[in-house]
Amino acid sequence: MAKLFKVLVELYELLLTTRKDDRSGRVVSTGSLRIDDLIAIAVSRRSDINAATMKASYEILKEVVLEEVCGAKQVEFGLSHYGLGVNGVFIGDHPVWDGKTHSLILHASATAEARMALKNIEVDVLGMAQSGIFINSLTDVVSGEINTRLTPGGSVNLAGARIKIAGDAPNIGLHLTEINTGTITDIPATSVPVNDPSRIIFIVPTDLPAGDYKLSIITQFSHSTLLKEPRTCVFDYILSCIA
Repeated sequence: MAKLFKVLVELYELLLTTRKDDRSGRVVSTGSLRIDDLIAIAVSRRSDINAATMKASYEILKEVVLEEVCGAKQVEFGLSHYGLGVNGVFIGDHPVWDGKTHSLILHASATAEARMALKNIEVDVLGMAQSGIFINSLTDVVSGEINTRLTPGGSVNLAGARIKIAGDAPNIGLHLTEINTGTITDIPATSVPVNDPSRIIFIVPTDLPAGDYKLSIITQFSHSTLLKEPRTCVFDYILSCIA
């Protein structure tokens, strides 16, 4: 019998429709795990395989997958299928590749096994979220990619609800956290030319190191008056910076 799971869903204002009572749902996260965390869990279930062996095997497989995908193979790894895609428009029948206009992207789609597992999840809808703040999408203007990339020196469009940066509490603002090192890069207010309740535009630091980042907003914004305590919204997607 398949293992049953349960997740909680909170509701947020849906600003893309004309109905005042339309809502979007977001799964309440129960935490974040890295490969070492997963290996520790796996080892606790399989005492015949040690952590070092499992980590080495994973690193070897990951390297092989990356090489094959970069060689234009369609590859299944873990719970996803991977393959290359192309961003950008070509003019005419014999154009040349322009790195400023065109880019390769990595497509990932869930395997049948992953999709079937979703059917064993029970969902409990909690109602409206208390904070009401969320980031709906992030667009990297330079590459045109959505929810995937940050380009040093380029601008980024954020869309959401109640995301305006306001208040004087510590750490108010936009922050990028490198997920492997924990290093936090603050986005200065001078790099945020648009700061509205449903839209923010900011400039990525030109010296942002290459890596994978989580974006967070800390704000005291409210429709009427500033909140006494700041609220934090962490974007769901991991953003890659290629310096």
